[in-house]
Amino acid sequence: MPENTATNNLSDLPVFDIDVVPSQSQVVSYNSKCFDDDGRPKRTGNVLTATSHIITAVIGSGVLSLAWAIGQLGWIAGPIVMIVFSMVTLYTSSILAECYRAGDPNTGKRNYTYMDAVASILGGASVTLCGFFQYLNLLGIVIGYTIAASISMVAINRSNCFHHYGHKNPCHMSSNHYMIIFGVIQIFLSQIPDFDQIWWLSTVAAIMSFTYSIIGLALGIAKVAANRTFKGSLTGISIGPNVSETQKIWRTFQALGDIAFAYSYAVVLIEIQDTVKSPPSEAKTMKKATRISIAVTTIFYMLCGCMGYAAFGDDAPGNLLTGFGFYEPYWLVDIANLAIVVHLVGAYQVFAQPIFAFVEKSAAKRWPNIVNKELNIPIPSLPPYKLNLFRLVWRTVFVILTTVVSMLLPFFNDVVGLIGALGFWPLTVYFPVEMYISQKKIPKFSRRWICLQIFSGSCLIISVVAALGSVAGVLVDLKKYKPFQSNY
Repeated sequence: MPENTATNNLSDLPVFDIDVVPSQSQVVSYNSKCFDDDGRPKRTGNVLTATSHIITAVIGSGVLSLAWAIGQLGWIAGPIVMIVFSMVTLYTSSILAECYRAGDPNTGKRNYTYMDAVASILGGASVTLCGFFQYLNLLGIVIGYTIAASISMVAINRSNCFHHYGHKNPCHMSSNHYMIIFGVIQIFLSQIPDFDQIWWLSTVAAIMSFTYSIIGLALGIAKVAANRTFKGSLTGISIGPNVSETQKIWRTFQALGDIAFAYSYAVVLIEIQDTVKSPPSEAKTMKKATRISIAVTTIFYMLCGCMGYAAFGDDAPGNLLTGFGFYEPYWLVDIANLAIVVHLVGAYQVFAQPIFAFVEKSAAKRWPNIVNKELNIPIPSLPPYKLNLFRLVWRTVFVILTTVVSMLLPFFNDVVGLIGALGFWPLTVYFPVEMYISQKKIPKFSRRWICLQIFSGSCLIISVVAALGSVAGVLVDLKKYKPFQSNY
């Protein structure tokens, strides 16, 4: 977030009482109604706005795999695991909220991003390690979104095919050309500077994600009502001709990754907290917002996941809206899948832009004459478009590579589980715990320190087994998949 340029010339501002905050030596505090203690415009966020931002960040395409995840775990373990993940997310989000300000919780230096917090509180190798996991997670997400968007495009066509030719017609279609279409769209959108900061983008994403999530929930309830029974079992999917004991174990592990992915939002929590006003302290407001949003999200996830499992039992699809448990009303299934596509077109850029910015910033330090070179492209009746050649080539290559990887591994459920597993421990648990220990100066080997390390270690084990389960799922799918040839 750029510094507010209005604070650069103090003579242009009204007369304020100026104090230097001891714990933030380089920051001037403006005691006014217009600016906060860091010289930026007064923040106006509250519990309600922070709650809405969190819910928008959490509820997304991860909800589509929850019925399958609960199907692997069963009626006992499924809901329990979901509650455990919600409690872990609630706790780590609460301690991460304490890290918004370094040092004093009321007057300490503000951290504007997750990476800022790691750099100011931990520093050193932790920053590099955090950057690695953060960008790896972002890369995995854009690949997952490419797969999910193309599958939804295929589902729209298959839904119409089933409606016209009957449910017995296989209506097989390839997702490859839909991935190419999605990639071409992203190549154009990636050339728009700061596309991820367009004001209406998050609003559209929120509307679309709630649209397809609510449609999925409604269809699940309707299916249960039509069946007049709750399908499924206490222990999850049954071992038999289609599922061996080994596959049951791997699928159970993969289900943990799917649920972890559905709750992943730690990397944007600090940014959300930076919109909150004080007093009361930002941490106090954020903790309250986190409690409300996690409670709402968990109830919603429980309904979507449990109703999906109740509707289909062992046959619960990996993607609730594209696995074709639902055929009718076909137009409603089409609307849901169209909402997914619209959501993911924008969401791809939201997660890709930080990767673009990191590479371009790093390259500009080495080759400023090449990276910063721009050509003015005249546009009738509009200001000329500044075409950056490096940005054009690099971003195009990035989109092409992610599209090719998606075509090679078009397994939505497996990829979602892997992304969730890789991001859960380092970003949701490890760094928040380590920052909290450093921030609160908790003595090493004290009872509290030991409990936090046991907690972090347990979550690491969960991440590892979830990643192994997802990789096993990819390997199983690869045995029956022919790259660039297989159809849905």
